[in-house]
Amino acid sequence: MDPIALAQALVRCPSVTPADAGAIGVLASALESLGFACHRLRFGEAPDGPVENLFATIGSGGPHFAFAGHTDVVPEGAGWSVDPYAGEIQNGLLVGRGAADMKGALAAMVSAAAAHVRRGAPGTLSFLITGDEEGPATHGTDELLRWMEENGHRPHACLVGEPTSAQKLGDMMKIGRRGSLNAWITVNGAQGHVAYPDRADNPIRRLIPILAALQARHLDSGTDWFTPSNLEITDMEVGNPATNVIPAQAKARLNIRFNDSHRGEDLAAWIRETVAAHAPSADVVIRISGEAFLTEPGPLSTLVSKAVEAETGRTPDLSTTGGTSDARFIRRLCPVVEFGLPGQSMHKVDELAAVADIEALARIYDRILEAAFA
Repeated sequence: MDPIALAQALVRCPSVTPADAGAIGVLASALESLGFACHRLRFGEAPDGPVENLFATIGSGGPHFAFAGHTDVVPEGAGWSVDPYAGEIQNGLLVGRGAADMKGALAAMVSAAAAHVRRGAPGTLSFLITGDEEGPATHGTDELLRWMEENGHRPHACLVGEPTSAQKLGDMMKIGRRGSLNAWITVNGAQGHVAYPDRADNPIRRLIPILAALQARHLDSGTDWFTPSNLEITDMEVGNPATNVIPAQAKARLNIRFNDSHRGEDLAAWIRETVAAHAPSADVVIRISGEAFLTEPGPLSTLVSKAVEAETGRTPDLSTTGGTSDARFIRRLCPVVEFGLPGQSMHKVDELAAVADIEALARIYDRILEAAFA
């Protein structure tokens, strides 16, 4: 199966989260033509849904290897040199939203699956595909995994096709990710005239020391496989249009990217305690979008590394850098690593993937399957 034609067909679906725009159907049709049993699963309601998901499987028994990925993309933004959903190829480059993240990898996976089916190897090959990775991830992989568990589908290992390569195809793979926590802090006061501060209660006076105390803590110095955790204040809002009014409310938002030295709930408790020490009546909302996890270097990472080396001559660095991915959910079911295209252009204007890289990635995925089912 031609991975380039399939990648073009996927890019032509404007599947901005949570819209599907036909992308799941394109994948399902390609996999059904290979003999896969496809289960299209719709989860959730507006505003974060509904979300289209796909579980496709072929074969039976062990080993059970799974590919995972997402068809949804971020909004295209302005300033493109081409139609972001035309799927055009220019000078050997597929240009379009999702070409790198990660429709090119999905096409490469299906191409590798076609070669696997032709070999007729025993075992089970599955695809775990969601349309809700770039968004809140509420009705995507997490719910799909619950459905799989309820229906007796448990892979032995999984590869996620995120664009992990840094500069050249094969120079990096991911064996873990840091966790992510967002916190919204609202400090309430009492509005009043700035000339009569005794008649008001300025919430900014409490919000500033809260943020200073949070930022003053040294979270850690990193671990064997992870960089140091970091807390970043991402927004502050008072919304006071007047120069002579003490505001009634002040808000801040922060994010912590944390390594495996921490658990999300422990960090959440620390934030609440710090806020309460300065503003006992403040409101704190915390959302943990994923815990830090690590797939220890071993059989799965070695299998992927050998396939990459055989195709590209490069030994991929084992990394835990970058943002979160749906691997944070999959890791509860089985060992998981991530490997895919170079990601320099992901989420940017004129996102692209080299045709040669997509074709080489298909061959790498094929080598992985051949070794996984040997």
